[in-house]
Amino acid sequence: MKTAVFLDRDGVINEVLTERVKFVNKPEQLYFLQGVPEAIKKLNASFDHIFVVTNQGGVGLGFMKESQLQRIHDHMIAVLKKEGATIHEVVYCPHKPKSGCACRKPNSKLIVDLGKKYNVDLSKSYMVGDTDTDIIAGKKAGTKGVFLGKSDPIADAVFPDLISAVEWILQDAKTS
Repeated sequence: MKTAVFLDRDGVINEVLTERVKFVNKPEQLYFLQGVPEAIKKLNASFDHIFVVTNQGGVGLGFMKESQLQRIHDHMIAVLKKEGATIHEVVYCPHKPKSGCACRKPNSKLIVDLGKKYNVDLSKSYMVGDTDTDIIAGKKAGTKGVFLGKSDPIADAVFPDLISAVEWILQDAKTS
């Protein structure tokens, strides 16, 4: 079986709620957080797949169309590729925040479905996020959880940003 790292998008890969951008509704509003291309490139060297798993309630709320969201993701993948970093697939929940769907994190459907599609051993994989819903979704799916921020009581590890988390993930994957 294969291994993977599942990354949340907003707050892990790109800026959100900053001075430059509130929400990413257009490709030109996507600003990578410091060290993200380098971090993904390092993860690519040790994991079979890197996925983005994101809640995008702005679609369900009418702030953008799915076609706009796809353009944002295509742009993100293309810019990362130019930096030598590969995202294998982006999946998202387009539903409103309180819609009760199975795909919205903290539910684990998006992660579990990718695991089945790509024959991923979820117990040897990682979910990296900046909210408790990301960590809960990963735990429900069977992954380890890496929280980016100050603290999270159920995360396996906590770091300030993705580039800081990479060395721990790589080391932990060797010993697991």
